[in-house]
Amino acid sequence: MRDDVIRGFTFTQYLICLRGITWREALRFIHQRERFVSALVRPLVWLFIFAAGFRQILGVSIIPPYETYVLYEVYVTPGLIAMIQLFNGMQSSLSMVYDREMGNMRMLLVSPFPRWYLLVSKLLASTAVSILQVAAFLIVAELWGVDLPPWSFVTVFPALVLVGLMLGALGMLLSSMIKQLENFAGVMNFVIFPMFFASSALYPLWLVQQSSPVVYFICRLNPFTYGIELIRFSLYGKLDPVALAVVVVVTTVFMIGAIVAYDPARGLLVRRGGGPG
Repeated sequence: MRDDVIRGFTFTQYLICLRGITWREALRFIHQRERFVSALVRPLVWLFIFAAGFRQILGVSIIPPYETYVLYEVYVTPGLIAMIQLFNGMQSSLSMVYDREMGNMRMLLVSPFPRWYLLVSKLLASTAVSILQVAAFLIVAELWGVDLPPWSFVTVFPALVLVGLMLGALGMLLSSMIKQLENFAGVMNFVIFPMFFASSALYPLWLVQQSSPVVYFICRLNPFTYGIELIRFSLYGKLDPVALAVVVVVTTVFMIGAIVAYDPARGLLVRRGGGPG
């Protein structure tokens, strides 16, 4: 009976479902103003304080996609953009854990729409929220004097969508493994910060390779590094094909993992003794 109902859905009905999930995420974001403020405070602290301090002691040589020497604040901007999307992906996973504890997720997952579509819709909504946060950060960065190409707001958009999907899918997969809100702090410590610091967000990888080949190898294995480089190249209207390929593959793997984890028959929630609601 359920399969017959699913096959009977029209394209318009799928769009209505997507709009409803997106609107719910937008309302949650609007009502949680501190979430917007905290999303900007973290990268702005690095931009205003750390970048100002490191400007005189850390120069960035001419490396792709840059065609000349750049200031440190210009180099870290793509990494700070990715930081916003990383934390937003984790905030999204936190909200899913909260909804599961409060029972709100049951209303979503018992919908006659395919479960994969519901999860993808929530992922798209979360990505849209992260892009709004990035847009606000880029405006502040421009006012602060970070020199970016005038068309960068347009060229970086596809990269923001892909990286947002990748990090949102990671957060969704992690949310299936977290049974209680109290465990979220552990995820913050053991997932977010290693991903951020073991990447090219704050320093070029060639400097890391000179000081520690082991850490350089870890940075090269980190998918967050490729998300940063995809954003970095896109800001200048260029494409890093390796970064693009890695982001697409990793996003697909994370998304499939999240869909399987939330499957009521074989997912992680069932194995851990929890239900979707």
